[in-house]
Amino acid sequence: MKDDVRKYIYGALVVVVIGLLAWAGLVYVNACGMTLTCLRGQTPVQGTPIPTLIPATLPALEMESAPAASDSDTCRVAAQDLIGAWVEAGSSETEAFQFQDANGKTCEATFEDVRPLFVNSNLWYSGSLACTSCHSVDLAVSPAQLDLSSYDGILAGSRRADDAPKGTDILGGGDWKSSLLYQFITESHPDIPGHDAALLSGLTVSAGTSLPEANVTPTP
Repeated sequence: MKDDVRKYIYGALVVVVIGLLAWAGLVYVNACGMTLTCLRGQTPVQGTPIPTLIPATLPALEMESAPAASDSDTCRVAAQDLIGAWVEAGSSETEAFQFQDANGKTCEATFEDVRPLFVNSNLWYSGSLACTSCHSVDLAVSPAQLDLSSYDGILAGSRRADDAPKGTDILGGGDWKSSLLYQFITESHPDIPGHDAALLSGLTVSAGTSLPEANVTPTP
């Protein structure tokens, strides 16, 4: 009895295998024909015997490069001298002021050229924080109750009690070298965090634009 069942199982498996092989062969012959390369299975390329594309005859466009900035328009000036020129010119927020750059050229700048010296980090020395990282608009935590983040904050000065509109003038009333700001930039203050060493007095920055030289007509 067991032998008969085993024969039936083996016979069924043989029939299934033969059926699968026959089906695969039928599919192959139908798709590829009686060849081993199956060229009939490749997608035919549709083309035309005559080219239909018109060759380009226009010349290639040439990109115009932007003109390089002239060295004569660039002003290099010591950072503390730039602030000093702004202070001694009246500390205006919008009006331009003049200064002499490191090469002796007469240049012109505005407060927008001065402001980065207070708000940019890694400027006064390698790894330095921005002045505004400590002296910010929040006077409750700002050392000396000084806000250097804006024009109004700078002019309002330091030691402003209870958000008072005015405190101690840090610009020396227009006399740069007698101002508190000049002292804290050029001198060290070991007892004050962040001012234990003088800032780089030789730091130069690019600011403003040079003014054209006046043509002096000799007197006959």
